[in-house]
Amino acid sequence: MTVAEPRFGSLLPDILASPPGGVSRSLAKRLKAVESRNITYVDSGWPIFWQEARGSNVRDVDGNVYIDLSGAFGVALIGHAHAGVVRALRVQGENLLHGMGDIHPPVGKVELIERLCGIAPWVGAQAVLTTSGSEAVEVALKTAQIATGKPGIVAFKGAYHGLTMGALAVTDRAHFRSYFEAQLYKGVAFVPFPGCNGISGVTADEALELLRTALRHGAPNGDPIGAVIIEPVQGRAGVRVPPDGFMAVLSDVAMEEGAIIIADEIFTGLGRCGSLLASEPLGLRPDIVCLGKVLGGGMPLSACLARQSIMCAWPQNDGEAIHTNTFLGHPLACATALAVLDIVEQHSIPECAEVVGSELLTELRGSLRDSDTVSEVRGCGLMIGIELVTAEGLPWKDGAVRVAEAALGHGLILLPAGEHGHVVELTPPVFLTGEQAAHSVAVLSSIIQKLH
Repeated sequence: MTVAEPRFGSLLPDILASPPGGVSRSLAKRLKAVESRNITYVDSGWPIFWQEARGSNVRDVDGNVYIDLSGAFGVALIGHAHAGVVRALRVQGENLLHGMGDIHPPVGKVELIERLCGIAPWVGAQAVLTTSGSEAVEVALKTAQIATGKPGIVAFKGAYHGLTMGALAVTDRAHFRSYFEAQLYKGVAFVPFPGCNGISGVTADEALELLRTALRHGAPNGDPIGAVIIEPVQGRAGVRVPPDGFMAVLSDVAMEEGAIIIADEIFTGLGRCGSLLASEPLGLRPDIVCLGKVLGGGMPLSACLARQSIMCAWPQNDGEAIHTNTFLGHPLACATALAVLDIVEQHSIPECAEVVGSELLTELRGSLRDSDTVSEVRGCGLMIGIELVTAEGLPWKDGAVRVAEAALGHGLILLPAGEHGHVVELTPPVFLTGEQAAHSVAVLSSIIQKLH
C-alpha cells in the first residue's frame, strides 16, 4: 500500500535557496526603485516574494516552501486559498466583477449584511461595509460621535486601530504618529491597558480608575467623551490578554458614564481567539463592533456593526451618502465573505482555534520554560505571543525581529510585535497540521534558546 504524498498546504518547510533567493532579491531591487521607500522594508535578508499559498504553506518565487505562522497578518485563519473561497470567487467573477454599492447595489451586499447582522451580539443590528480595517474604525468613530454628540474618545496605551487619520488618532505608538501629530484629533485620552505581567504596567483596578477619571473629566482638549475604543486582545502591541474580569467592569463603567463601547475585533473576530467574537468570553459588552481580516477570505473587506438604535443616528440618505466609497459592497469580496462565514460555521472554526491554540501554547510553554530570554508565553485561541526580555528583565528591543529573520531561513514566516519589537507573534491558520505545529515549535524554540 502506497502512502500519499503530503499536499501543498500541509507540507513542512523546504528551503532550496537561502532566503531571500536570487529572484526575490532581484524583485526587491526593482520594487525599491519604484515604490515609496517607506512602504516595503528591504535589506540583505528581507523580504521574500510570494508566488503561491495554500493551507498553511507559502511558496516563494525561488521555490522555497514555508509554514506561514503569521496567517498573512491574521487574515488566513481558514488557510490560504480555501477551496470554498476560491470557488465562490470564481463563480462570482464570471457574473459580476463590480457594482455600485450605495447606488445600485449587488445582491451579495444584501446577503452579506444580513448574515453579519445575524451574528452580531445584539437583537437588531445594522452594518456598514468597508474595504479596510482602518475604514471600519473610521465608521465606528463617526457613528459614536453622531449617536452621542460627544466627540471625545478614550483609547488604550498600546492600541493599534489603523493608520488613516481618524484611526491613527486612536492608535498609540509614536512611530506611527510622530510625522502627523499636528493633523491628528486632540480629543483622545489614552488610558493604560492593564498588564499581562510586571513589564506591562498598571493593574486592572488602576486602569479602570483612570478610565473613570477620563470619562468624567473629558478629553485632553476639553471635549466630552462619548466613546471607548478597545481591542479585546491587543494584537500588534504583543498579544496582550486582559486580566480576568477587566472587560466586564470596563463595560459597566462605560455604561454608567454614558459612553459607547467600540470593540475593534478586526484581528480577534470570527474565530481567531476561540470564539466567534473575542468580546463575549472576555466579558466585553460592545455597542459597536469592527470586523475584518478573516472576513474577506483574502479579499479586502471589513465591516462596522452596531446596535440599530445607534446606527440610526446617521441621517437618512437623501441621494448623497456622507460616508461611502467606490468599492463599498464589492461583489467579489461579498461572495468570498459569505463563503468564509459558511466555513466558519460548518467547520466550527472558533472551537478548532481554541483546541489548536491551546495545544500550541502548551507545547511552546513546555519547550521554552527554561529559557532566560522568555518572560511569558501567552495567548488566546490562535493568537499567541512570546515575550522576550534582557538579563535585566526589560523588553528585549528587536529581539523578536531577530527571531523572525532567523525563522525565515528555516522556513517559518512569523512577525515581531510590541512597541519594542520584543514579542514573537503567532497567528497561524487553524488547519495547521500536527506535524507542522510540532516542527514549528521545535525550530522556533531552538532559535529563541540560541539568542544572545
